[in-house]
Amino acid sequence: MDIKMEKLAILGGKPVRKSPLSYGKQWIDEDDIKAVTDVLRGDYLTCGPWISKLEQKLCEVTGAKFAVAVSNGTAALHIAALAAGLQPGDEAITTPITFAASANCILYCGATPVFADIEEDTYNIDPNEIEKKITDKTKAIIAVDFSGQAAELYTIKELARKHQIIVIEDAAHSIGTIYDGKPVGSIADMTTFSFHPVKTVTCGEGGAVTTNDESLYRKLLLYRSHGITRDTKEMVHPSEDRWYNEQVALGYNYRMTDFQAALLSSQLNKLSVFSNSRKALAKRYDEAFRNYPELVLQKENPLSDSTRHLYIIRLNLEGLTCNRKEFFDALWEENIHCQVHYIPVYLHSYYESLGYEKGLCKKAEKYYEEALSIPYYPALTEEDVTDTITAIEKVLSYYRKVQ
Repeated sequence: MDIKMEKLAILGGKPVRKSPLSYGKQWIDEDDIKAVTDVLRGDYLTCGPWISKLEQKLCEVTGAKFAVAVSNGTAALHIAALAAGLQPGDEAITTPITFAASANCILYCGATPVFADIEEDTYNIDPNEIEKKITDKTKAIIAVDFSGQAAELYTIKELARKHQIIVIEDAAHSIGTIYDGKPVGSIADMTTFSFHPVKTVTCGEGGAVTTNDESLYRKLLLYRSHGITRDTKEMVHPSEDRWYNEQVALGYNYRMTDFQAALLSSQLNKLSVFSNSRKALAKRYDEAFRNYPELVLQKENPLSDSTRHLYIIRLNLEGLTCNRKEFFDALWEENIHCQVHYIPVYLHSYYESLGYEKGLCKKAEKYYEEALSIPYYPALTEEDVTDTITAIEKVLSYYRKVQ
């Protein structure tokens, strides 16, 4: 018998679903399509009016004074790290449970990533572990709002003020989240966003940085667009010539297109709808899974009213006869295509080549061995949600230890 068919037979014959269900997916409607086609029929595809319109809308959504739209979330992190002044010899502290870009942006500047372990129950970076890692070389903390739940921003900001370092909040997962009554994007020195299709709002690719600091804002603008300015106050050799511009820094081409900006502006009009839908889905999953001792659910920071990007279940392996890989593979055979977020960054082979070793953040590594992300997005139907719950219960039933 084929190995795959034998696996299906072990779990009870036919899979729960006939077709695969992915862990994340965008929601695009006719308003979004019209927003893009209107731009395509207009005069500007890039460097046009929709960029400033989007940036103004991002300020309204986040409560920040300034916003800079860029080509993707990694670009947002890179220019934020540059604006923070990271350079060779500096260190910046971040979490290992994140997409690699949160640490890569430190390397892009020639600085050294330092990894602080996570909180055992929220999976966000632990402020106590941050404090242990601060040295006289530390110039920034990059705190990630993992799964959409805000990090311990007040405690982290207090640490940063004490040591005179900058806080960059990686909010790739958390647009729409409210922290102690304030929208994410208005609290840290700089906050970065990603608008990849699996995020709450999307424009295909795309990112942004928000800040309340005008000096940081001016740097972000320069780094976004080649380091070139038309502002005579920023020039070394100012000129009133209409055609004149001057490169005053080494920047990058991280600009967003106008049709992306129009799509994202349309998506932001639905942010509250998406947020409420995600919260309702999280509640449904919480109710379905809270009484299973084999599953550990992510704890919510009471200050964070979270618009979640991910719904994570963590396996209590002591109550199961399988490991995470076997559980994960069994769900895939049921056509529930879950994912794992994330491999601890320093365990990637590139970081191993830089000298990072296993055992650096023990809580993060234990979390990685036990966690998986299940389908979670507004486009899920009632049938999709029921299938996901049924498949997880089916796999739990098979792998549960007999008492």
